[in-house]
Amino acid sequence: MASIDRRSLKSGVTWRVRWRDESGKQNAKHFPRKLDAQRFKTSVESDMLTGKYVSPAAGLVTFRGFYDRWSKHQLWESGTREGFDLVVKQAGFSDMPLAKIKRSHVEVWVKAMDSKNFAPQTIKNRLGWAGTIFRAAIADQHLAIDPSAGVRTPRLAPKAERMTIPTADEVSKLLGASPDWFKPMIALGAFAGLRIGEVNGLQGSDVDFLRRTIKVNRQVQRRSNLPLEVRAPKYQSFRTISAPEGLLSILSQHMGEIGLYGDDGWFMPGRDGGPAWPRSVDYHWTRTREAAGLTTKFHSLRHFYASGLIAAGCDVVTVQHAMGHKSASVTLNVYSHLWETSEDTTRAAAQGLMDAVLSPGEDSLRTQTNS
Repeated sequence: MASIDRRSLKSGVTWRVRWRDESGKQNAKHFPRKLDAQRFKTSVESDMLTGKYVSPAAGLVTFRGFYDRWSKHQLWESGTREGFDLVVKQAGFSDMPLAKIKRSHVEVWVKAMDSKNFAPQTIKNRLGWAGTIFRAAIADQHLAIDPSAGVRTPRLAPKAERMTIPTADEVSKLLGASPDWFKPMIALGAFAGLRIGEVNGLQGSDVDFLRRTIKVNRQVQRRSNLPLEVRAPKYQSFRTISAPEGLLSILSQHMGEIGLYGDDGWFMPGRDGGPAWPRSVDYHWTRTREAAGLTTKFHSLRHFYASGLIAAGCDVVTVQHAMGHKSASVTLNVYSHLWETSEDTTRAAAQGLMDAVLSPGEDSLRTQTNS
C-alpha cells in the first residue's frame, strides 16, 4: 500500500507519498502539506482496492493514441468505423493525454459543433462515440472517469416533428414517376421496410413466391475509394419478411419483363454482373423523387412501412423483427409516438362499455316507436 514520509529540501519541507502499482513499479508524489498527502494516500489506496486505480504513465497516452490501438480489435462495420474515425479527427482534445482531458474540453468541442450548425442528432451521436472511447480507456485502466459523462447537447425536437412519414399518395407518386426497372427499389422500401443497402443486396433467390416471403440475407455498401462490400445486414438483422401480394406482383413483373442481373440474380443492376453501386442508386432515387415533385428521403419509406404495421395493430416485437432492429427498445425509441397511449386504450375501452350498455336501450326505443 502507500506510505508517507517527510522530506527536507532547500525549498522547504515536503511530504512524499510513495506506492507501488499493480506492475510493481514504484511511484511518488510530493505535497507541501501533510494533510494533502494523507488525502492523496487514502485516494490511491481506495482506487487500488476497488480497481479504479490508473497509473500516472497510463494516463499519458493521448486520446488518438489509445483509439488507434483499441480500434484495430473492434468488430465494426465500415460505417461505424468511419463514425468513430471522424470523432477522433475532429475532436479538439484528440492529441491531449487522457488524464488531462476534462469535461470542459468536451463541452468546448460540443459547442464548436453547435456553432457550425451541426444537427442536434449528429452532435449527440458524436458525443456518444467519444464516450464509448473514453469508457474503453477506463476499462483498460488508462482513465479513471469519463469526461464526456453528463455533457449536454442541443435539444432534440420531438420525435413526431423529426420523423417525416410520406403519405400513401406520395408513395403512389414515387412509383408512378419511377422507371420500370427501378420500381422494386421503392416498393421494397415502402412495403417491406428494407434499407437501401438491403435492396441493393436482394437476389431473386431471396424471394419465395410460394410461401410469400422475402429473406434479407445481405446488404451492399461502399466506403469512399474502396470496392463494394457485400456483407451481413446491419446489426446482423437477418430476417424473413411476410410479403403482401401486391409487392410480390411487382417483383414478379420485374423478373419477367426486366430480368435479374448477373449470375447471382441481383434485382438492382450494377457493373460487370455485380450488385448495384450505392452512388448510382442514390442518383436514380434523387431523379425519381424530383420527377414526383417530392423531397422525400429513401429512409422515410421505412417509416411509412413501420407506421402501417403499427396502425394495423402489430405489437413492438413484431415491428422489431420486420424492421430488422437490434432490439425492441430500439423500435420503441424510434416509433413509440406512433403507438396508442394508455389513455387512448382506456378511452376506447370505456366507450366500448358504453356502447354495450346503451345500444340495447336504443334498439328497444326504436322498436317501441315503430310499433
